Amino acid sequence: MWRVTDWQKARALTAEIYRVTNQGRFARDFGLRDQICRAAVSVMSNIAEGFERNRAAEFHQFLSIAKASCGEVRSQLYVALDAGYLKHDLFDAMRSQAEEVSRITAGLRGSIAQKRSASS
Repeated sequence: MWRVTDWQKARALTAEIYRVTNQGRFARDFGLRDQICRAAVSVMSNIAEGFERNRAAEFHQFLSIAKASCGEVRSQLYVALDAGYLKHDLFDAMRSQAEEVSRITAGLRGSIAQKRSASS
């Protein structure tokens, strides 16, 4: 079911967000920088916290929150692109990375939902 690599993908996304937001004009946009960093941290934190709850229903709920935070990261990447903080190639790479984390999270949620349905 859950693999550490799922969380590691979210961790890699968070590290990249921090790296990028600490450079140039992005670093001086405190509101956007802080919001996108919080959203990225939320993704990996909710995956970890849900897993540690050791109950399928709670893990499913925390994965829902993680997936929503991933959507927030993607939206904020568009703001950064539009503000000129990111070049298109970097934006595309980061958006792709965020989409992958979102897909993984959705797949994990689906797997947990199936297990919950089967055991009911």
